[in-house]
Amino acid sequence: MLGKILSNLAIASEAVLSNKIRSVLTALGIIFGVAAVIAMMAIGSGAQQEILEQIELVGVNNIVITPIIEQSEGELDETAGAVGTQKGKKNLSLGLNFMDVESIKNIIPGIDMVSPEIVLETEVSRQGFRRSAKLVGVENTYFEISGFELDEGEYFNSEHLKKGVPVCIIGKSIKSKFFSREEPIGKYIKVGRHWLKVIGVLEERIISDKSMSNLGIRDYNMDIYTPLSTALVRYENRAMVTNALIQQARMNNAQNAGKTDVNYHQLDRLVLKVSDTEQMNSIAQVVSKMLKRKHSQVVDYEISIPELLLKQQQRTKNIFNFVLGGIAGISLLVGGIGIMNIMLASVMERIKEIGLRMSLGATRLDIIFQFLLEAVMISFSGGAIGVLLGLGAAFGIAELAEIPTIVSPFSILLSFGVAVTVGIVFGIAPAKRAAEQDPITSLRYE
Repeated sequence: MLGKILSNLAIASEAVLSNKIRSVLTALGIIFGVAAVIAMMAIGSGAQQEILEQIELVGVNNIVITPIIEQSEGELDETAGAVGTQKGKKNLSLGLNFMDVESIKNIIPGIDMVSPEIVLETEVSRQGFRRSAKLVGVENTYFEISGFELDEGEYFNSEHLKKGVPVCIIGKSIKSKFFSREEPIGKYIKVGRHWLKVIGVLEERIISDKSMSNLGIRDYNMDIYTPLSTALVRYENRAMVTNALIQQARMNNAQNAGKTDVNYHQLDRLVLKVSDTEQMNSIAQVVSKMLKRKHSQVVDYEISIPELLLKQQQRTKNIFNFVLGGIAGISLLVGGIGIMNIMLASVMERIKEIGLRMSLGATRLDIIFQFLLEAVMISFSGGAIGVLLGLGAAFGIAELAEIPTIVSPFSILLSFGVAVTVGIVFGIAPAKRAAEQDPITSLRYE
C-alpha cells in the first residue's frame, strides 16, 4: 500500500512540476488566503497585547476622577433672553478636595482604596544640572493601585505622611540623570525651592508613545514622588486662599474678561479602586451624584473608567479583525474552488493518460490518489508560500505602519492546516471524476 502511495505521489509531483505556471496560478488563492490569515491574526494579537499593557498602566478596576473647567448646571432665568444665564447667584464649588476623599471613603461601599494625587510642574537641580520635571504628591496607596514596585529603598512611612517630611521617591530616569555615578538613597535633590531626601527608587516602567497619547499619561520614570502632606504644606495648597492668590485671580479676571480658567482644585486626580468589576458603573454613578451635590451643581470634574474604555476599544478592534479574518477565509474558499476548477479541467485534458494507466493495471483508487495528491501538493506548497508571505507582511506592518504585531505558532498551524484541508476537500470531486472514466472510452478520446 505504501509503495502505491509513493508511486502515485511521484506521478502527481511530475504532473504538478510539468505545469509550473498553471500550478502557481492555481495556488494563488491559497497563498494570499494563508498570508492574510497570519497577518490579520498577528495584528489582532498585537492589539490585544497593547490593550492589556495599557490596562496594566491605568490599573485594574479603577475609577478615575479628574478636575476640569467648571460647567454650571441649573434652571435658566427666562428673563435673561437668548443668553440663558443661570437664575440667581452663581453657584460656588470648592473643587476636587480632601472633603470629597473623606466622603467617598466613609459613605460609598465597595471601594478598596482611594488615591488622591497632586501634580506640580517644577524644576529639579543637583550639582549644576537642571531640568524640568513633575512633582507628584501621593500616598502609598498610589503605588499599590498603579502597580509600581521599588527597585531600591522604601516607601513613605506614617511619620512622612503625617508631618509632611521633605522626602521623595524618584523614577528610574531621574536616578540615571542626577545620580548616574552614585547611589541616590539618603542623598538630597532640590525640587523647586526645597531640598528633598531620596528614600526610594521605582523600577523602570516602559511606556510607548502611543500609550501615552491614548491614555493621557506621562513618563512615570521622570517623576518625583513626595508625601501628599509634603506637597500641600511645602509647595502648594490651592484650597488655601492667600493674598497672592487673590491678586493673581484679579489679574486673570482682568486679562481674560471674566473667564474662569484658574485651577482652584486642591487635588489633580483621584483614583478609586473598586473590589468588584461588575459594580464599577453603579459606583461611578453614585460618586457622580454625590460630587454633584457637594459641588453645588457645578460640574467641574470628570469621571472615567479606563478599563471599560479600553475593553470597548478592544471589542471594536476584535470586530475589525473578525471582518478581516472572514475576508481572508473567503480567499481560502475561493482558492479551494480554483483548485477544483483547474483540477476538473486537468481531468478533461488527461483522459487519455487516465485510460492508459487503467489499462496497464491502475485501479480506481490509484487514480483517486493521483489527482487527490496533486490537489494536496498544490495547496501544501501554496500554504507554505503563504506562511512566508504572511510572516513578511506581519513584520512589514510592524516596521512601516508602526502597528504592533505578534505572530503566534497557532495562527501558522491553523492557516496551514486549513490550506491543506481545502486541498483535500476540493480535490475529491476532480479525483472521483477521473476515477469514474471508462478505460476504453478514455483511450479513444481525442
